[in-house]
Amino acid sequence: MIVNIVTLGCSKNLVDSEHLLYQFRASGYRVMHDRYDTPSDIVIINTCGFILDAKEESVDTILSFIEEKRRGNLKRLFVMGCLSERYRKELKAEMPDVDGFFGVWEFPRILESAGSRLDHQLTTGRVVTTPSHYAYLKISEGCNRTCAFCAIPGIRGQQRSVSIDELLEESLILAEGGVKELILIAQDLTSYGTDLYGGRVLPRLLKELVRVEGIDWIRLHYAYPAGFPEEVIELMASEEKICNYMDIPIQHINDGILKAMGRGHTREKLELLLAKFRWEIPDVALRTTVLTGFPGETVEAFEELMEFLKEFRFDRLGVFPYSHEENTPAHAGKDDIPERVKSERAEAVMELQQDISCQLNRERIGKSYRVLVDRKEKEYFVGRTQYDSPEVDNEVLIPADNKLSTGEFYRVKITGANEFDLYGTVER
Repeated sequence: MIVNIVTLGCSKNLVDSEHLLYQFRASGYRVMHDRYDTPSDIVIINTCGFILDAKEESVDTILSFIEEKRRGNLKRLFVMGCLSERYRKELKAEMPDVDGFFGVWEFPRILESAGSRLDHQLTTGRVVTTPSHYAYLKISEGCNRTCAFCAIPGIRGQQRSVSIDELLEESLILAEGGVKELILIAQDLTSYGTDLYGGRVLPRLLKELVRVEGIDWIRLHYAYPAGFPEEVIELMASEEKICNYMDIPIQHINDGILKAMGRGHTREKLELLLAKFRWEIPDVALRTTVLTGFPGETVEAFEELMEFLKEFRFDRLGVFPYSHEENTPAHAGKDDIPERVKSERAEAVMELQQDISCQLNRERIGKSYRVLVDRKEKEYFVGRTQYDSPEVDNEVLIPADNKLSTGEFYRVKITGANEFDLYGTVER
């Protein structure tokens, strides 16, 4: 039996798919991931249902595989993940060709419906679908925050942290399989452990992970500013394995908007935390996300955000126009910013960030960095420094006439730069 799992959305979904693939493979199934053009017995679509664009992509993907089923290219089709959790009743009514819809906590039922079963002895096993030298490590699921724009708590539920012992076991398995970079992810990295250990124990977890032999880089994603455990900054400054990189979404800077969003902090507290990062770790790369067009965002509030971004110069930045999502606190109010304005503001943020990124990248010319090579692409080997996460950040392009190996580290001198990429040569 051939099982193909198609994963949409975030890296947290990807980890779920990898665990599920491992369970199927252990039961004797042949497994595939993200194959759109190969016949299979069973297709499982792991959907995203966070914002409108993601929901539309998920629906379009389901419809395309329904058509493949009608053509006889697959026998059974199942849908899981956030969209299925959020709109199961509606999807069942609209898509009778789908053989089953499952939520985010229904691994046993998915496996049983496909003719397998959950083996509780194998829950830390993964079929790594990323390049074999890096993997995401999901340290918790769900979220206890009440951000007004976010549907995740309603979809994924309250926070459930994975125990330190389980995460260590999973990390050891990954390291034995050749993984050199662990990328820690969660809906809320900051609050890791509060449900299991009665407090924020991310520093304790990091102290254990740095001891895992074979892991060279540990990268942190999705940390809330409010309540951030500042011991992490000290660890990042002292532990070579912890990358000088932090993904810390701010969403906005105006106090009125932050309060309306339910972010739990003020501009002043946020600036103190960001300043501590840069004071303690002068070469830290800070990545953030901002939201434009949240209800009540005046021209003045948006200009305040733009001025802050211009002055602070985040190393990496993503931006999203506000999506008025049902079953969120903000949905009870009026979506008072036109879609055109939301998009124009998002474009203005990205134009500003492109200029900042170009300036910061050019400042790296002539410097040397340790680079992890991810892949070969046409005339270049493509790698990353510790300051860049895969798929979302800058890359280092090295001429392919160098004889390099993917998954290996090299010392690279930067010779050129643009908004998105660095160019370099290997130092001999």
